[in-house]
Order: sequence, then C-alpha cells, then structure tokens
Amino acid sequence: MSSAMTRVGGCTRGTASLGAQQPCSSPCHIIQPFVKAAPAMSSKGSRRQRASTHVNVQAPDRSSVDPATMQPSMRPDPMGRFGKFGGKYVPETLIPALSELEVEYKKARADPKFKEVLDADLKDYVGRETPLYYAERLSQRYTKPDGTHPRIYLKREDLNHTGAHKINNSLGQALLAKRMGKQRIIAETGAGQHGVATATVCARLGLECIIYMGSKDMERQQLNVFRMRLMGAEVRPVSTGTATLKDATSQAIRDWVTNVESTHYILGSAAGPHPYPMMVRDFQSVIGKETREQCMERWGGLPDIVLACVGGGSNAMGIFNEFVEEPSVRLIGVEAGGEGVMSQKHAATLTKGSPGVLHGSLSYLLQDDEGQIIDPHSVSAGLDYPGIGPEHAFFKDAGRAEYHAVTDAQALEGFKLLSRAEGILPALETSHAIAFLDILCPDLPGSQSIVINCSGRGDKDVNTAIRLLGM
Repeated sequence: MSSAMTRVGGCTRGTASLGAQQPCSSPCHIIQPFVKAAPAMSSKGSRRQRASTHVNVQAPDRSSVDPATMQPSMRPDPMGRFGKFGGKYVPETLIPALSELEVEYKKARADPKFKEVLDADLKDYVGRETPLYYAERLSQRYTKPDGTHPRIYLKREDLNHTGAHKINNSLGQALLAKRMGKQRIIAETGAGQHGVATATVCARLGLECIIYMGSKDMERQQLNVFRMRLMGAEVRPVSTGTATLKDATSQAIRDWVTNVESTHYILGSAAGPHPYPMMVRDFQSVIGKETREQCMERWGGLPDIVLACVGGGSNAMGIFNEFVEEPSVRLIGVEAGGEGVMSQKHAATLTKGSPGVLHGSLSYLLQDDEGQIIDPHSVSAGLDYPGIGPEHAFFKDAGRAEYHAVTDAQALEGFKLLSRAEGILPALETSHAIAFLDILCPDLPGSQSIVINCSGRGDKDVNTAIRLLGM
C-alpha cells in the first residue's frame, strides 16, 4: 500500500499530522491502519525488534502527570479525543449515526428515569454489586522474610450474570438502543463473553441480535457460541484475515455501514470512534465505583494498586476510571505477551505498538513500517487484538498508568494458581493479571493492598486449558 494515498481523517495518509479531526470519506479506512508519528526504520530492525525487554515493576514517578488532563471534562475533550488519541476516523455514512448516538447518550445519562432502570437491572438481573474478595492464600504466597505480604483482593466480576464484566456495557447500550428506537443489534466478540452478554440482554429486551465472531475463536469458544445461539442470536462466522477479534470487528462495522438507520452496534471494548470509548468506559465504571466504596468499608482507604488485564481495554478502564484522579493509586494493565514480546506472536499493543488508526480511532497498534496490521497472537481469545482503547494510549503517554506483558505460558500458570490457591477458575484473560503477581509482588514493600479486576470466569477456557496443560 502506498504511503501517500487517500485522505484519512482529513489528512493524506503517510504525511499528515496526528491532529486531524475530520472523518475520512471511504469506509475502507475504518479497517485499515496508518502510521503517523513513528520514524522510518533502519535496516537494524523494526520498532518491535529493537524495543527493550526490561520490565520495571517499581512504582514510577507520577509527579509529572498533569492533574488538569485527568479531569473527567477532558476525558475526552469536545472533539472526542484523549490527548492526541481517539477521534472519529470513519466514513461519512456513519457520522450522522455517531452524532445521534452522542446526543442520545448525553440525554440518557442526564435522565433519572434511564439511570433508575439501568441500576435496577444491574441489581436484579446482573446481580450487582459484585463482592470484593480477600484472597488470603494467594496473598500469603508472597510472604517476605520479615513476615509481611501484600493484601490481594479480587473484584469478582466473574460472578455477574453471564460470567464476566461485559454485561455492564451490553445492558446499558441495549437500553439506550431501545430508547433510540433501534430494534436490530449487532456486536463483535472474541472470547465470546461480550457476544453472550449482548445476546442475553437482547433476549431480555426482545431485540434482534447478530454476533460476528472469528471462525478461529468459534472453534476455541464453542460453549459460548452455543450459549449465544440458545438465546436466539445469529452467530456469523468471519473467516477473513486471522479469523479472530480484529476481523470480527471489521465485519461488524461493515454491517453497520450498510444498515446504519435500523441498527445499533454494541461495541464491547473501550475502543472505536467517539463516543464509544467514553460510553463503554462509563457503563463499565460501576466496577470502580463499587470498588472504592468497598475499600473504604474494608480498611477505610484506597487501594495502593489496581491491576487488570488489557485487550481492547473495557474491564481495565471500568476499574481504573474511579482512581485516575487519585495520585496515590498505582494503575497497572497487563497485556498478552503471547510467545514473548520479542517474538512476532503476541498482542502487547502498548508495550510494542506505535500510533495509528484502526476501527475508527487513533491509538497504539501492532503494525509494520508501512502501516499494515501485524497479526496478534494470544492464548486468550479476548486479548487477541492488535489495537487498544485510546484512553489507555493516553494514560500510557501521560504516565498515569503502567502497562506490562506476560506470556501464554505465564498466563496458564496464573490460571492454575488462582484455581488451586482460592478455588476460583479465572478466564484466561484474567489469568494474565494473576500471573503478573509473580513479577510484581517480590519487590513490593510492606503490606500494600492490591485490587485485581477478576473480569471473567474460566469455564469457557477449559477445553483450551485441557489441550495446552495436558490435564
């Protein structure tokens, strides 16, 4: 692909600045990335190959973080940007739909009746609030010679109806779609948890539901495919590309472009064009709000560390958002390191990626020197994505959050660890965060409190685990 081509976001591909605000005029650009700010590569290797492998787990200096940029009014700004990230890089066909969605969402957010209905369904249908569980045996695993150890708590999103955090957002968006008169719902899914959540709320509200899912993910998540179909959803396999989440998302967007007047797209990640990153974050922020209240009840203070796995970024953003303006709270996201971040098989976007546009917004991507997507890899279908939500990209560059990666092998050890230490079977996505404890905890002083967002349960991953662990 040529580096000087069609206009994207009001800019000429390959030569434009990052500050472009206008949408592109061709639907192809919502599914093709482009590189803006990164320098050309020398023959010594790509950005991915040259990046450092050192993992610094010491708490970084956050004194340089500008508090003004972390205020809710600036996340995002009126143009839908988080710093330089975010925006609306979409075909003109979708601009009216996105504008309508933004207006209607703001109205719904300010409507006490909408909040009342959502809160009632979160309580009585989803089963909120979820517990903040003290993982005593897991905590004791990291006891130091002086007898101290971190206090590790699990925010039990795995106990939600459908077994993950995804239903918080699916329910909110489905209620919003019904308020807007949209009767046809589409969604993408990787691990199947967002698909199951969307199929569930569509059955609850009587909405037509179509789920796009990569054929590779359908094979490794057969249980969730059955659950979606059982609840009346049509699951459409996507066999293009790597046949995983990226390709399912691309196909869902194509559907939306074609059927925009009758259809609402329930995007599951805190990614995509504005207002989706903001909207998904807001619907998921119930996680962090509950966590703050539960911490205050338990020990009368805030957690020292909040830890979550990161793929597209919805579960991490849901728990991070409440603590962004609390400088004492360390925010850590854990990405999928696959077979190692120095290999070509991982999904560590923030660790190894560079800025570009994918699926409607500017963020970090895994891409080559010409701006073409590098296929991601992860043992976890939910983290197998080459992009990241723009607010996470903003936090990384601003120094407000840290992002590290653990490998497939480490995640599988985390899967076993939580199962055996606490009798809790975590999703392979969550297992990445559990595995990172072995890296983080040895260097932690005293008895710091760590809250991990236990974003989903692992029933869906049992077949994968049996195959890889040989049990």
